[in-house]
Amino acid sequence: MNHLSKNDLSEDDLLKSDLSKNGLPKDDLPKGIIFVISAPSGTGKTTLCKMLAAEFTDLKLSVSYTTRAIRPGETDGKSYNFVSNEVFERMIANNEFIEWANVFGNKYGTPVKSVLHKPSYDTLLEIDVQGAEKIRKYYDEIHKLFNLVRIFIKPPSEEALIERLKKRGEIKEEELKRRLEAANYEIEKSRFYNYTVTNNILEKAYSKLRSIIIAERCKNVFL
Repeated sequence: MNHLSKNDLSEDDLLKSDLSKNGLPKDDLPKGIIFVISAPSGTGKTTLCKMLAAEFTDLKLSVSYTTRAIRPGETDGKSYNFVSNEVFERMIANNEFIEWANVFGNKYGTPVKSVLHKPSYDTLLEIDVQGAEKIRKYYDEIHKLFNLVRIFIKPPSEEALIERLKKRGEIKEEELKRRLEAANYEIEKSRFYNYTVTNNILEKAYSKLRSIIIAERCKNVFL
């Protein structure tokens, strides 16, 4: 019997092997672009992502899972899939997340099915820098066989971010300090993203963001 070495395998065979090891589907690579958008809490990324999804109807906004409580104005299954910690832990055990992270004491995860199984349209992932880094590593591990674009949304200043966080409602000084420390860490990581957009005036930030989407879709891609 002939035994093939790793060097004898095609990229497709290697990819399927890598996916199998991670418990992920083998034959369902995304055909479009995966746009990852990250930002510190209070920067406006959710509003910007909703604006993109409303204009670009062929841009699918992934709905993440979370263990945090639902907030006023949010809709289960649309804003997030709100689940118990027990359900979330079971999904982790079943390899149902392509990435997940613990953020401010709550778990957030991107389901595998929202990234793979996309036959024809682009996907928009609204995730934090921890999740974005895991997506990047996964992208590298499977030989970069799908298109990944990472965009970071920055606040215009720390003062502006503080003001926006306070507008969300009562926030204790300790919680505010913790979020600002997290924001500084995330902003430092923005240098690893493909694009950075400062959200000073919402309309101007959105204009830049939509221009990135259009430009990336016009690129020639060589795999």
